Amino acid sequence: MSEPEDSESAQDAAPSSPARKRPRPGERRLQILQTLANMLERPGAERITTAALAARIGVSEAALYRHFASKAQMFEALIDFVEQSAFGLIRQVTDREPPGSAQAARIAALLLQFFEKNPGMCRVVLGDALLLEHERLQERVNLLFDKIEAQLRQSLRAAEVPASMAQLQAAQLLVWMQGCVLRYARSGFRRLPTEDLQPSLARLL
Repeated sequence: MSEPEDSESAQDAAPSSPARKRPRPGERRLQILQTLANMLERPGAERITTAALAARIGVSEAALYRHFASKAQMFEALIDFVEQSAFGLIRQVTDREPPGSAQAARIAALLLQFFEKNPGMCRVVLGDALLLEHERLQERVNLLFDKIEAQLRQSLRAAEVPASMAQLQAAQLLVWMQGCVLRYARSGFRRLPTEDLQPSLARLL
């Protein structure tokens, strides 16, 4: 997952005896999520089991469950990451640019750039990775897209277009974004979602 890491102070000199370092609080949890995200980035990856995830990290399955009650909880944490990142980017745009079609286009561009940098998250929001998992996960993804569409609609309504037109444009823009992410995933992450970005946005808006 492409996310800024908190800076930490330098460690004191290591003792002479080569004692094995224990992960700091929260480190193992982050490692589990990053490893899961990396496994999702493999083109054509099959459904990920906790056994495969534990083996990749080099711990027991029991060690995973000390940090997450279930695999569904791990995916929920990834959805949290997508949501926090997406609305952090949206806030950057809405704080700096006036409402209108340019604001909506900027939001769409930044979100597609986020998915381009985090290919594993594409499989989460597309639902591929959530097959056979708890249905609440897909419900959360649906709600995430509903919130993004609502923001796009709000941006476009300020462009002095009728509410019905803003609703239609927001829906079309969201569907186009989802299609770009889908093509990216289906191509084995070769066809970038930002391909022909500006001409596409110009035609849509």
